[in-house]
Amino acid sequence: MLTIIGCGNLNRSDDAVGVIIAQRLQQHLTQNPHPHVRVFDCGTAGMEVMFQAKGSRALVIIDASSTGSPPGAIFKVPGKELEALPQPSYNLHHFRWDHALAAGSKIFADNFPQDVTVYLIEAANLDLGLELSPLVQHSANLVFEELITLINQYK
Repeated sequence: MLTIIGCGNLNRSDDAVGVIIAQRLQQHLTQNPHPHVRVFDCGTAGMEVMFQAKGSRALVIIDASSTGSPPGAIFKVPGKELEALPQPSYNLHHFRWDHALAAGSKIFADNFPQDVTVYLIEAANLDLGLELSPLVQHSANLVFEELITLINQYK
């Protein structure tokens, strides 16, 4: 099973890019079902990422980044490079998808995907807003097309 998860906040402009791509992929799969692919919009819920990924052979996460790189830059990174154990906290809002990768591997062991890829798209605008900036929208289209190709090749 291939699981694709979009992360982000729909109310923070470019931060929504992962969620928007996931929603587009869900629409695509509604019209073109694939028995071994599932797509989730996990918003900002890191714990949900961990549970939705459980049982998958491969996992793709899509999110925005804010690294100071040029807006719209696309980074395709192996999940092992980004996973991080969470700091002790009583607040689940601090549990992000990078924590989900580390915790899921420890908790679910062989029932958690080892093949993890993360697409990060550099944000231009993280202020309140409902639209992607033009550069990020262009990059979202490129990532969407790459993921459609992955889906079509997935067995």
